[in-house]
Amino acid sequence: MRDVLRQARSYERSVQLLLVNQFTINLGFYMLMPYLAQHLSGTLGLAGWTVGLVLGVRNFSQQGMFLLGGTLADRLGYKPLIVAGCLLRTVGFAALGVVDSLPALVAASAATGLAGALFNPAVRAYLAADAGERRVEAFALFNVFYQAGVLLGPLVGMVLTGVDFKVTCLVSAAVFAVLSVVQVRALPARRGEVQGSASEGRAGLLRQWRGVLANRPFLLFSGAMIGAYVLSFQVYLALPLEVRRLGGDGEFGTAAVALLFAASGLGTLFGQTRVTAWCQARLAPGQALAWGLVVLGVAFVPLLVASAVPVPAGGPGRWALAAGPPVLAALLLALGTMITYPFEMDTIVRLSGNRLVATHYGLYNTLCGIGITVGNLLTGVALDTARAVGLSALPWLVLALLGVVCGAALHGLHRSGRMAADVRDGRAVPA
Repeated sequence: MRDVLRQARSYERSVQLLLVNQFTINLGFYMLMPYLAQHLSGTLGLAGWTVGLVLGVRNFSQQGMFLLGGTLADRLGYKPLIVAGCLLRTVGFAALGVVDSLPALVAASAATGLAGALFNPAVRAYLAADAGERRVEAFALFNVFYQAGVLLGPLVGMVLTGVDFKVTCLVSAAVFAVLSVVQVRALPARRGEVQGSASEGRAGLLRQWRGVLANRPFLLFSGAMIGAYVLSFQVYLALPLEVRRLGGDGEFGTAAVALLFAASGLGTLFGQTRVTAWCQARLAPGQALAWGLVVLGVAFVPLLVASAVPVPAGGPGRWALAAGPPVLAALLLALGTMITYPFEMDTIVRLSGNRLVATHYGLYNTLCGIGITVGNLLTGVALDTARAVGLSALPWLVLALLGVVCGAALHGLHRSGRMAADVRDGRAVPA
């Protein structure tokens, strides 16, 4: 971690502030969100479908509005959207702790999702702009700070929720309120290049979106990278389900699931900058991305192998089978993400030709969000079907093949030159 802090100090103040901001954003978010479902169903006594509605509205309002958030960031500037998102999350999280009617809960949940759609593309575009030629290293650091917030947030939330969930909500809201003030006072104003002026209204927005949608190399790259998000998200879906299937829902299952997240987060904290430096020294960006996807696919091989092993009736043997392969898979998923993430963020900037960067990030996040939703649905169906027909290896085989196929697609884009951008007359074209 000392090397991480030293590298962070080598950037200008705005980049340092964005790194701390992302840690704080994730700290505030993850101290609350893991415990929201229990609050809704337990404390408030809501039915299962209403809990799903509240949580689903948050996800939909974020994923569905990423493009709009990125577009506004390019037109109005990055700082206003970052501040607006933090202020909106302040209001939304505070409301979740004090309201109890379904309409109010849905509105608060939607506000927290829209907040993410406002500041996420803006933060990444701002970081890319101020990091300059050191974008890859900056995004590696960004991922470290991101994961640190993911790790620490639930621990803080567990302590606060032990007192009262309302306290958790108010503390989280206070974190975002303080963050808003700090950014208003300390974050310099930045904006990217945009085709047209803010006064052009709807016609200008449509032209802006048409320009991004006409960027075929970017769309091809986005399609191939959806696989990375489907695979990496399985640390939240398929791996915990497998742990629970073999280890049960008792204390062991809970501890093993916690170990999954700890392995993933700590691996990133201590390995990200070293992995990025190694890849930069030996691989072209397209090659790193392709190999990263392959590693994400290989992550499911331990589970594939374990599916051929007879399941012990109980005791240490069953515990080892329940925890060992999923934890190894989580570590490999973390490694694959460490390889891909910095080059992925940099490639989006290059494919945008350094124009409408936040809009490109917004559309990219929307496409990947849709891919995650569809991928999780299909993965859940595959897990249930495989267990019903006695083919427990099938989901792991399909996920492993997905990584290889998407890695091959990225390799093909790299070899064809579609992942390199050449800016001519303000437009990004294939090199």
